[in-house]
Amino acid sequence: MAVTESEADSTHRGTPAVHEGILRRQSARESAARTYARALPIVPVRARGLTIEGADGRRYLDCLSGAGALALGHNHPVVLEAIRKVLDSGAPLSVLDLATPVKDAFITELFRTLPAGFADRARVQFCGPAGTDAVEAALKLVRAATGRAGILAFTGAYHGMTAGALAASGGAPDLQVGRLPYPQDYRCPFGVGGPRGAELAARWTESVLDDPKSGVPRPAGMILEPVQGEGGVIPAPDDWLRRMRRITADRSIPLIADEVQTGVGRTGAFWAVDHSGITPDVMVLSKAIGGSLPLAVIVYREELDVWQPGAHAGTFRGNQLAMAAGTATLAHVRENGLAERAATLGARMLTRLGELRNQFACVGDVRGRGLMIGVELVDPAGASVPEARGSETDGWDSTTAPHPADPELAAAVQRECLDRGLIVELGGRHNSVVRLLPPLTISDEQASAVLDRLADAVTAADRDRQRTG
Repeated sequence: MAVTESEADSTHRGTPAVHEGILRRQSARESAARTYARALPIVPVRARGLTIEGADGRRYLDCLSGAGALALGHNHPVVLEAIRKVLDSGAPLSVLDLATPVKDAFITELFRTLPAGFADRARVQFCGPAGTDAVEAALKLVRAATGRAGILAFTGAYHGMTAGALAASGGAPDLQVGRLPYPQDYRCPFGVGGPRGAELAARWTESVLDDPKSGVPRPAGMILEPVQGEGGVIPAPDDWLRRMRRITADRSIPLIADEVQTGVGRTGAFWAVDHSGITPDVMVLSKAIGGSLPLAVIVYREELDVWQPGAHAGTFRGNQLAMAAGTATLAHVRENGLAERAATLGARMLTRLGELRNQFACVGDVRGRGLMIGVELVDPAGASVPEARGSETDGWDSTTAPHPADPELAAAVQRECLDRGLIVELGGRHNSVVRLLPPLTISDEQASAVLDRLADAVTAADRDRQRTG
């Protein structure tokens, strides 16, 4: 499709003609596998911080943040300055796995942020540019180190789109990886929730590992997300994480923490494992560590470093601009206490969203940690399942039983948000969770604006649902 003269003339004016023309050509030329573009028909042309300006001249508050990759928001000055410095220096931009001053600075800053004691005995492997490649590297590493093949993962998990990462994710089409229950309150797999539900999940894990007839041989490793993102913004209980650490350590099973989306202050601690105080054997890192540019690494205990040269490689693992942007981002988050800021502001946002839950029967649950927040939408007319909750001694009764998830309503809320200039993402088991991932630099005023627009969107979508019945 050719660009028409009228569209070309208006390219710099931000008009509906440019907007519609670009979207039309995208639909005609890009893959059917595109995702975000289907639900968010916008054409970003400028961005700063929380704000995106589209080709049609509209402005949006971006609570998707590159799926969590933009810890400092769009085009933060410290990131741009770091990139310009490398560009102006004449340094090579891509160096495979050669040592450079830029890489050395990145590793130094990264190791400064790691859980206490980890950096003193850690190694780092630079992977391909995406988090899913780092997951593949982590799985290969523990298999090489243990001589075992199996991997244990959790229901609801998401670890990427390559074959091994998909096999460990909740939507795997066949069984290549053993599945364990991930604890959650609202839709507890044991119908109990709370500490009791987490205890049952831990006991199930122990049983699977210790029962010689469980059908699950001793695995090469266990991989988990400290907060499940795509699974519906479900924070793992800290006690349960500590239990998983003990279970794996006692059985010489390497524990892999997937911090691709939870890292760099997102959950209110620099790394989400910091909340529980555990130190995993392997950490998978990507998204925000590149300061908005593609970068992925694994950091792991040096005792696991047994693989041979070339066992995991990648042409673009030497991206100098990403390392420079990443160093600037890591340092800025650390030096300015943005993780602590995320914890404080996130708690306030959850409190206000709790009021939304009290106001609307269609808001089934509000949950999250730091600035990783989810609002699960349900069909209040759908039958709840009283037997899905335990006895009164567990602290549950039939009134707390969840209603069915409502992905259609969630999609309607997302559309209403976009109409109000707010970009949000959907996730969860049934795609019924509205997700908020604002940059850590969001101001109090901007947070209030986000919540106002979200509340208006829920009001409008719920009204339309009731009207159409």
